Amino acid sequence: MPSRILLISDLHLEESRPDITASLLRFLEDNRDRCDALYVLGDLFEVWIGDDESSELTQTVSAAFKDFSQTTQLFFMHGNRDFLLGNDYIKLCGGKLIQEPYILETGSQSIVLVHGDCLCSDDVDYMKFRDMVRQQQWQQEFLGQTLEQRREFAREARKQSQLANANKTSSIMDVNQDEVEKLLRTAAKTTMIHGHTHRPASHQFTFDTDGHTLQATRVVLGDWDKFLWYGEVSYDTVELKQLPLSS
Repeated sequence: MPSRILLISDLHLEESRPDITASLLRFLEDNRDRCDALYVLGDLFEVWIGDDESSELTQTVSAAFKDFSQTTQLFFMHGNRDFLLGNDYIKLCGGKLIQEPYILETGSQSIVLVHGDCLCSDDVDYMKFRDMVRQQQWQQEFLGQTLEQRREFAREARKQSQLANANKTSSIMDVNQDEVEKLLRTAAKTTMIHGHTHRPASHQFTFDTDGHTLQATRVVLGDWDKFLWYGEVSYDTVELKQLPLSS
């Protein structure tokens, strides 16, 4: 039987959206024993300030993933909202933390996986912020603060992000095509899957490398807001699918 691999991203789980949490639980239950692996490509949670903060939401999610992992391989990638997700929580989920870019080898396909924010090079201010918070020293100093201090930072950062994004053009917050092609050339691949931009679509394009013109595919996973979006990789296909959220 051909392998079936699922990919999701940008759930942005939070207490104020129980419908999204319910949709994740349903998705895991519906696909239990029906796929070989599940990849979560970042922004599982709306905010993550460290593995030492526990809540009913985080416990419910980790328990559901742990149960799912008993029969299916489970992989997590950092997003721009949950880049502090650590091995302690990943272990509770029964999964493995992977770094981007990650090459998904299925036997018949070879696919580049990233969250997607690394491709948004036109958003200069965000890229500077990203470089800062991804540094090990910054993360160690941040995690050394109290939970309340970290919560306050997260609240302020979210507020500033919303204000900044309101003044940015749509194109600035999308991926840069040159960055997409550069990554594909470096990886020597022609297929990419990512999230982050909240613009679900499957893009077909060509790019040049080593004197050759190659046909490429870029699949963008959608955010779980009005629909449940996921990618499905089978023997020789990559499909973008959607389902209604749970009420």
